[in-house]
Amino acid sequence: MVFIGLGIEADLKAQAPLLEVRNLVRRFSGRPVVDDLSLRVMPGQVTCLLGPSGCGKSTTLRIIAGVDRQDEGMVLVSGNVISDGSSDTPPEDRSIGLMFQDFALFPHLTVAENVAFGLTGPKDAKRSRASELLARVDLSRAIDVYPHELSGGEQQRVALVRALAPRPKIMLMDEPFSGLDERLKDEIRDTTLSVLKDEGTAVLLVTHEPDEAMRMADEIALMRAGRIVQLGAPYNIYNSPVDKACAAFFSDINVIEGTVQGALVSTAFGEFLAPGHPDGGRIDIVIRPQHLRIDFDRGGKGPNPTAADGAPARGIVERARFVGRESLIEFRMDYDGSILKATVPSVFLPSPGTALWLMIRRERCFVFRNSD
Repeated sequence: MVFIGLGIEADLKAQAPLLEVRNLVRRFSGRPVVDDLSLRVMPGQVTCLLGPSGCGKSTTLRIIAGVDRQDEGMVLVSGNVISDGSSDTPPEDRSIGLMFQDFALFPHLTVAENVAFGLTGPKDAKRSRASELLARVDLSRAIDVYPHELSGGEQQRVALVRALAPRPKIMLMDEPFSGLDERLKDEIRDTTLSVLKDEGTAVLLVTHEPDEAMRMADEIALMRAGRIVQLGAPYNIYNSPVDKACAAFFSDINVIEGTVQGALVSTAFGEFLAPGHPDGGRIDIVIRPQHLRIDFDRGGKGPNPTAADGAPARGIVERARFVGRESLIEFRMDYDGSILKATVPSVFLPSPGTALWLMIRRERCFVFRNSD
């Protein structure tokens, strides 16, 4: 099977990275918060460090920025070592831009003065650079106003162009959109991504939101307990998770448990192949709710299912809710009393107690060793 993201990854590997982190370790009170972390970010590439709070994302960013120091490993910019734990290039000399949740605009300076704050040279040249960047984020009209006169989304755009004004090779972004109204996030993220791509900046973005990572990233580094557990293009990392926890991080999942006998696992939906798993081993078969299909026609009486579909299984509706663009239905399965969730586009709200038949496509299932 060929994945869309593979071509992107191959192209990136052929380039030299602007940012490279090798075997980074950071300990607090003897406990590794960042644990042997390595990654590379190419020119014009957006890499997302994605993971739950406390997994080491922001600590990694602070080490790269130079505001914290690693215990082991090194940080390189354009192939040059800027930090190896014993010697460090000062933050202001790293050619790295920073953008955080707190926009930290100077209230007593105009927008133009905020954008030009980190620039050197003649006053006219600094204002020209500020004007150029503000035009690219549709804020030319605000060049001489003060930050308190702007909306949150406008302040975010000013913070972005201020960070870009010195033309940094690398941009570090720590949850920069978390303070924005939900309806503005998509617009601001798209604007930010467009400007960063045009500048050819290598971007390392920290977020705990999978949707944000999927929307913005060329590559996602999924972190857990200080380590990168999976690295790849969004399409690949979503469709080929390395374990149950990785699959669950991107969406709700259903887990069908079973025991291996002769490389097969028996379920309500028929038998599943489990090659490489020993007899007697416990297995989790994972499927997302959108891939659990309600079979309105068969009801156990229609044509035989295909091998890809497996067998139909009956479930009793426990609850049904409309959640915006789709409906979420929870079923209690006749087979073993387990609860499975299915999503259906638009409005479909069967009454509790309704019996319906369910199907799953085996190609949409992931088979993992049970780790509980």
